[in-house]
Amino acid sequence: MEQNSNESRKKEEFKNKEIVISINRVTKVVKGGKRFSFSALVVVGNGKGKVGCGIGKAKEIQAAIQKGRFHAMKNMIITSLNNNTIPHEVVGNFGSGKVMLKPAVRGTGVIAGNTVRAVLEAVGIKDILTKSIKSSNPFNVVYATINALKQLRSKEEIAKIRSKEVIEI
Repeated sequence: MEQNSNESRKKEEFKNKEIVISINRVTKVVKGGKRFSFSALVVVGNGKGKVGCGIGKAKEIQAAIQKGRFHAMKNMIITSLNNNTIPHEVVGNFGSGKVMLKPAVRGTGVIAGNTVRAVLEAVGIKDILTKSIKSSNPFNVVYATINALKQLRSKEEIAKIRSKEVIEI
């Protein structure tokens, strides 16, 4: 019994958090009428600094979500976190979407819209201030948030790039 509980705990540690952000019905007009399919935007994260997003398209919703999850797992990135927030302010762009991320003190919570909140909770950030500027399209906002998270650098990384000590920065 104890071995099974230990194995299930290990599986839970490596389990990724999956969030379906949007599902769109796509119509294609063909000779005989209309063909319907679905596209799904999915965010996957481990809650410890790793996150990815992907788009899946299929004739059924479940298949579209599964494809989106597969693409998100393939495109995961690792971000620098500072306790429960981000190390510095950053702005991410993608298409017409623009997202500003700002670090916050402990206890602030995630101040963000639905799409940005989904990405930040998947990556494991608990205290942050955000602002979505320009586009409200979920695809552009999610990819702009991922772009902003890619730009984050810790003090150690910046010191290494500048060939200096952490104390000097």
